[in-house]
Amino acid sequence: MVRAWRSPGSTLKPFLYGLALDDGLIHSESLLVDAPQAFGGYRPGNFDMAFNGPVAAADALRLSLNIPAVDLLDRITPTRFAARLEHAGLSLRLPRGALPNLSVILGGAGARLEDLVGAYSALNRGGIAGRVRHLPDAPVVERRLLSEGAAWIVREMLEANPRPGYASGSFDTGSRPRVAWKTGTSYGFRDAWAIGTTRRHTVGVWIGRPDGTPLPGQYGAVTALPLMFQAVDTLPRSAIAPTPQPPPAAVTSVAICWPLGLAFDPDHPDRCHQKRDAWVLDGVIPPTLAERDATRWSAGLVHLSVDAASGQRLGAGCLREPSRRIDVARWPVAAYPWLSRETRRRASLPPLAPGCAEDGLSQLQGLRIEGIGDGATLARAPNSDQPARVRLRALGAEGEVLWLVDGLLVARSQGSRPIEQPFDTPGPRTITALASDGTYAQVQVRVLR
Repeated sequence: MVRAWRSPGSTLKPFLYGLALDDGLIHSESLLVDAPQAFGGYRPGNFDMAFNGPVAAADALRLSLNIPAVDLLDRITPTRFAARLEHAGLSLRLPRGALPNLSVILGGAGARLEDLVGAYSALNRGGIAGRVRHLPDAPVVERRLLSEGAAWIVREMLEANPRPGYASGSFDTGSRPRVAWKTGTSYGFRDAWAIGTTRRHTVGVWIGRPDGTPLPGQYGAVTALPLMFQAVDTLPRSAIAPTPQPPPAAVTSVAICWPLGLAFDPDHPDRCHQKRDAWVLDGVIPPTLAERDATRWSAGLVHLSVDAASGQRLGAGCLREPSRRIDVARWPVAAYPWLSRETRRRASLPPLAPGCAEDGLSQLQGLRIEGIGDGATLARAPNSDQPARVRLRALGAEGEVLWLVDGLLVARSQGSRPIEQPFDTPGPRTITALASDGTYAQVQVRVLR
């Protein structure tokens, strides 16, 4: 059964992040965006259908977020990713005549447990994957999957995920081996995976039925992961290296800043909205990934001339004295609904000064949510056991509008067509309308019991 072809769920994601590191696309703390996005006609969602907004690459991997992974695979291309895995001995089975597509990273292909274990061993073997051998005289087959530095960074990213039920640094985990682990669950709960690697051993667990019958409620983190840790804890203590290993020469720690993703510049602290310590490979500090939609604002630095007195933006041919130069660090447009009000203010462009011709830098016009006001209170109708319902519309939208409540996708609409949304859970709620061009509107409401 370890040779059976099964959907690997999310277990391929560590290799994708490692390849992105080797390609210079990301460092460990690169700003990725977990928000509703379309990749052609493909609209992936997360396991719980919630979204996290801006997220570091390391956190996106540990949380197994789907949209950041699909975004990376779209840039690397599924064909190249599958070819790299194939070269290292991890073959993917696809329907006859089919080519790898973006669903591969979410389990849309077949893989074998013994091949996955051989590939995961690369994380503790300097990036060299190996074929599992069942007999001492079986031939040794090894292929490079990742560079030594990329393997070390991915391992560090996964090791930082504590065991379920234990806080990081808990006294109960001090004497136990450090484990870089990842889980996976296939569509329909047919396959549950947990694969973990210590410095000297790799353990893989698959749970499922040979005939592929779904087992609702059985997924990697609940069923396979406890078995994987039980197996790890039975390994000989003398064969376990519990202490972290120093990074290889190609890996360095650098203070980087969001939203630009570049090294912190003490001469320009205004460009740094959030500072993070990142592992970088070969001294390369890649900027935040450009957005695929060229019509959107892209993360980056905007250089402006502003009126010294009013602070208003001066366009080309509209120079006035006295004026001054400023820089505005922009976030990816899809991240804005999740930013704090202060962060959005720092990333906003000043208004255009009166009398200046349009310079092409005017901010996208925001949507407006009709049907409820910011700060409103919702309550059930008197003598009714039905939840409060609100008719909502996104004014100023064209195309599809996604509706989120507290980051959870709850509905879709077209243009300004209304939706009926129930609110049955008491407490504060954030309603977001997000258009396909990145514009959005947001209101805060309170739901009464």
